[in-house]
Amino acid sequence: MQLTMEYEQETDGRWLAEITELPGVMAYGPTQTEAIARVKALALRVIAEQLEHGEHVPNTDTISFAAA
Repeated sequence: MQLTMEYEQETDGRWLAEITELPGVMAYGPTQTEAIARVKALALRVIAEQLEHGEHVPNTDTISFAAA
């Protein structure tokens, strides 16, 4: 499973990172690196929740992140 990550700096200086394949999975951070780390952690938590609830999650044997 490859997840696409988009990130941008807001006008107030914070960074926002988002996983496009997982609606609503986005995180802010004071730096680009921290926003990326937070959104990756959140994405993995969402996928874990989906698996625990028996939802279909395609090909979770390997999960990778790619910047868009």
